[in-house]
Amino acid sequence: MNQDYSGSGDPAKSLELLWRRRPQPTRGPKPALSVERIVAAALVVADAEGLGAMSMRRVADDLGVGAMTLYRYFPGKGELLDVMLDSVYGELPRQVVPGDWRARLDEVARENRELYLRHPWLLQVATSRPPLGPNVMAKYEWELTAVEGIGLSDVEMDATVALVNGYVHGAVRTAVEARSVIQRSGMTDKEWWLAHVPHLDQISDLEKFPLSARVGTAVGSEFDAPYDSEHAFEYGLERLLDGVSALVAQRR
Repeated sequence: MNQDYSGSGDPAKSLELLWRRRPQPTRGPKPALSVERIVAAALVVADAEGLGAMSMRRVADDLGVGAMTLYRYFPGKGELLDVMLDSVYGELPRQVVPGDWRARLDEVARENRELYLRHPWLLQVATSRPPLGPNVMAKYEWELTAVEGIGLSDVEMDATVALVNGYVHGAVRTAVEARSVIQRSGMTDKEWWLAHVPHLDQISDLEKFPLSARVGTAVGSEFDAPYDSEHAFEYGLERLLDGVSALVAQRR
């Protein structure tokens, strides 16, 4: 995947746009667009075709205006991307679920996963320098609430949230890639597996690879595929939360 970076634009101008404090155009004809309308059009392109297809010119074409019109609102693609990110983060329900910290962290993971699945282009954005908009801040506040008061230091709280988000990012990347393979090949994982099964006996060496043969057969029989993203996500999330649980017990 091509990689874009949040926070690559002018910081002052990005923050003005994120918090809607950037002065609206005053020169020329009455503005026919708005920040929200431009962002919505950019999201349509990114959701359907990925960030590689999203450019200022492409968005302007879809809106039926000249590219220079967009520059009256956004200095460039960097600032537009920051506002796009903050906008989609605003879709998170940020539910406060009943139960202990484990239930809350579980909800954090699942909501972030659903967001990635709706907007796969998020996987193409490196966010080590996040856009500090209202929805980004609200997301971080909600995630920290999941581990507040359970005995972790502030640095450990931040690291735990980052650990969960990092796990979700990796798990969803694999799921999106698997979905893309199905779309491009026109063949489901089950169909691919069943097409290969009759030929495995001809290439397998049970004496040389006994574990691979046994475990691979068990996985194929269980899922009718060499891999199941739903099972992998659930299994990994449980093991991750088990690890956090051990840390919490240690702190207490």
